Amino acid sequence: MKFFVDTAEVSEIRALAEAGLVDGVTTNPSLIAKSGRKMAEVIAEICGITPGPVSAEVTATDVEGMLAEGRYLREIAPNVAVKVPLTEAGLRTCRALSAEGTLVNVTLCFSPAQALLAAKAGATFISPFVGRLDDIATDGMQLIADIVKIYRNYPHLKTEVLVASIRHPIHLIEAAKLGAEVATLPPAVIRQLLKHPLTDKGLDAFLADWRKTGQSIL
Repeated sequence: MKFFVDTAEVSEIRALAEAGLVDGVTTNPSLIAKSGRKMAEVIAEICGITPGPVSAEVTATDVEGMLAEGRYLREIAPNVAVKVPLTEAGLRTCRALSAEGTLVNVTLCFSPAQALLAAKAGATFISPFVGRLDDIATDGMQLIADIVKIYRNYPHLKTEVLVASIRHPIHLIEAAKLGAEVATLPPAVIRQLLKHPLTDKGLDAFLADWRKTGQSIL
């Protein structure tokens, strides 16, 4: 499974990339706003850290505006994936940009039917939001299971399932068990994956025993 980092904070991305935990990055207008920087500047810097796909989202809502913004964003770096919403205009934009060889991430997916439409429009990635479904007492992971099953029924569909709105490690593990190709995670959730009380306890015991020897490796 590929790990994308869901943030626009360059320092976080760089630190996780140094640990080999970054296969790509997703951003959105809210994350860019939190960074307090110009969008093109942030995307360019992120693209220099990771060679993987970096999602940059359009803000226009009409086809002409989305196409103009998408074409501008893809010129920032060759690994930019233009992010469009799952609307009719978004799918028309996806089809046009995909035909031009642009990576396209179709976002805000909440149903298997929407995911199927995105794949037919040529999306590189579909981003179903599991956490937001859980928030309204709907099973977000069932959506992932349904999309993965549908896509596997039709091998000519090349769209990758990019699980988004991940709130905790269980979301990630369940998505991996279902066979989703990508997960995008906030840095805090990635760090949660590292934690286990028995790891900490074992390390403390090893270090305590080593101190008793009075030795030094160097």
